[in-house]
Amino acid sequence: MPNIALDAIDLKIIHILQESAKISNAELAQRIGLTPSPCLSRVRALERAEVIRRYVALVEPISVGLPISVFIHVALERQVDRSLELFESAMQDQAEVMECYLMTGDSDYLIRVLVPDISTLEHFIVDKLSKIAGVSNIKSSFALKQVKYKTALPMASQLRGASA
Repeated sequence: MPNIALDAIDLKIIHILQESAKISNAELAQRIGLTPSPCLSRVRALERAEVIRRYVALVEPISVGLPISVFIHVALERQVDRSLELFESAMQDQAEVMECYLMTGDSDYLIRVLVPDISTLEHFIVDKLSKIAGVSNIKSSFALKQVKYKTALPMASQLRGASA
């Protein structure tokens, strides 16, 4: 990944695109005070440097039949490189797994899965998760309500500290 020094204009571009990636280049340029051509050049540079990794559509899970969000704590028998690699590779292959984090504390991993129903969750835990070599303990917690969810990074301090 190329390294890029971000200035105030880059940070403004990132902030705006995080809120609305469908904004036109002309409107983005107008909002940050550039003409369209240099604005587009900056966006392309941010993409090449992988500061902006990709653009996505955020879909409401319930609307596509995935109403059950479950957080699962997973402990491994031993936290050695091979076990970590095996588990992480297995998580990459599971469509239900939305997020996976290597953790400190009581569990080695925290994963979040989205499923349509309890039987699919059971299948995931019993037939997939528990069969990964090295998994020793699985604890699940159902999300009852999503209180806050955001995808935009908290940029306020970076924007305050940058000067154009």
